[in-house]
Amino acid sequence: MHCPALTTHEALSGVFGSISLAAWIFLLVPQLIENYTQHSAEGISLAFLIVWFIGDITNLAGAIWAGLVPTVIALAVYFCFADLILISQCVYYNALNARKSARSKSIQTANTATDGDNREEEPLLSRRRNSSLGLPGSHSRKSSAASRRRTNSMHRRDSLASIVEEETGSRQWIKNAISIIGIMIVGSAGWAIAWRTGVWRPTPAENGNNGTEVALGATILGYASAVCYLGARIPQIIKNQRDRSCEGLSLLFFILSLVGNATYGAGIIFHSTEKEYFLTNLPWLIGSLGTMVEDAVIFIQFRVFGDGEASAAIV
Repeated sequence: MHCPALTTHEALSGVFGSISLAAWIFLLVPQLIENYTQHSAEGISLAFLIVWFIGDITNLAGAIWAGLVPTVIALAVYFCFADLILISQCVYYNALNARKSARSKSIQTANTATDGDNREEEPLLSRRRNSSLGLPGSHSRKSSAASRRRTNSMHRRDSLASIVEEETGSRQWIKNAISIIGIMIVGSAGWAIAWRTGVWRPTPAENGNNGTEVALGATILGYASAVCYLGARIPQIIKNQRDRSCEGLSLLFFILSLVGNATYGAGIIFHSTEKEYFLTNLPWLIGSLGTMVEDAVIFIQFRVFGDGEASAAIV
């Protein structure tokens, strides 16, 4: 099959767009796995997911209104279903853990009441013997020796824990790097196959918006989705700051988001820098580039807070 001639810019636009597509398809998988592994969704803000879901809905409505190609609409539908799956998982784990917590508190309250009753029935002499009998100074010497042993044991455990944590962190970064490289390879290979088979064809930049104007309503929905994408991460950033921890969040989830937004913007810019084309895609550019800044803030929080142990030690 004859393949149309490609300019360098158009080829780069296609590759970046395909990499972005691969990143978006696998975006929610790391967080789904993280929640399943932890059997908890306390680390992720439900408000973040709901606002993001609203952004995907407005994006889908805008794509349908604008009459975009079926593949774009199909992807928008996929994103909405993926959001619903993650939200449902978070609601399930939150409800499940809330019931477990309530049950644990009730059992603890019952045990405390039973211990209090037993304490009242204990003879007074036995309580005194248990509390402070012994030669003067003997209790303090034993306590200090035990305290030193506990301190040394804690130091050894802390050193071992720091070594294990460092090794775990190194392995995690290697896994994340391999995942990103894999996404780039899959995206690039997907574009090459689509081009060679004629599924993907270059669109001349001089055609601007393919000779059609986007409806005003579709443009408004595009800006609405951009606002939702920009605002979605704010509850998550506030939650991380309040908890001083990023425990329960998947770092790869936000790395894939950064890669997807960066390559999406690059694909648009490499395709054309004409004013009409740029303004048509401005809502999506604002949403992509703006969320990259917010993702950078979350990366800083991962670095500063980690899983909460470092911050707890500082406090």
